[in-house]
Amino acid sequence: MSDLQKVKELRRATGAGFKDCNNALKEANGDVEKSLEILRIKGITKASKKMSRVANEGLVSITENEICTSMIEINCETDFVAKNQDFIEFVKELSVINNKVLSDLTRLNKSTMSNSKTVEENLLNLISKIGEKIIIGRAVTLEKSNYFNFTYQHTIISDNLSKLGVIVSLKANENNDKLKLFGKQLSMHIAASNPLAIDQNSINEDLILKEKNIISEELASSDKPKEIIEKISVGRLNKFKSENALLTQPWVMEPKKTVIDIINSLEIKDLKIENYSRIKIGE
Repeated sequence: MSDLQKVKELRRATGAGFKDCNNALKEANGDVEKSLEILRIKGITKASKKMSRVANEGLVSITENEICTSMIEINCETDFVAKNQDFIEFVKELSVINNKVLSDLTRLNKSTMSNSKTVEENLLNLISKIGEKIIIGRAVTLEKSNYFNFTYQHTIISDNLSKLGVIVSLKANENNDKLKLFGKQLSMHIAASNPLAIDQNSINEDLILKEKNIISEELASSDKPKEIIEKISVGRLNKFKSENALLTQPWVMEPKKTVIDIINSLEIKDLKIENYSRIKIGE
């Protein structure tokens, strides 16, 4: 094999540039295997330098089968890279693997991809090739046992890739047309309204305490009587809970009604929102 053929082989295997491959080949005295190792080590070095940078762009991907529905976020630095075909293909394959490992990121990173390399190795190679920080962000899997899962994606880039994804699990006796329509609309509602929890009692206590402190600070300089301030504080906190709990949010398709009003009007036996997940790039 000529040196030119070896360089082409190295480029095909690593995605590195011609100059990097040629230099690695010279350093390894023409040994392709040693050249691959040199490029791998240099790739890791380059990747580590990029890890301190901010990655607020990227893609969300949803994959499902008969057992579960999974969603994963892959972040990069620029929207330009998010639309890069190499990045897109990496995210697509990663999404399928993520669904198989049920969003276990440890198993995901050690999983083998179609080119016989691990996810970790391919991620490092992609960082080296593209020249941006790329990280695996949030990942979630909602199982389908006894539930019906519905999805929605907003700002779609390609196929099942987007900037915002939602999965919602509903419990019901049957998946009829009425439930399917509600499931799709509820996914869209969650995308738009970004609830903090299904009901008010499930909102994180730390978030409630933070909001309570904000309200107290805003009212601290008020010259109103103490009992009036307390009444205002309770009212504002209750409003915060109501606006951020899914069931009591105004229904986006009919704002005069709440989500729970819509559920009750459907008259679907034992209908219940079991779980949901929302991932938006940059949030």
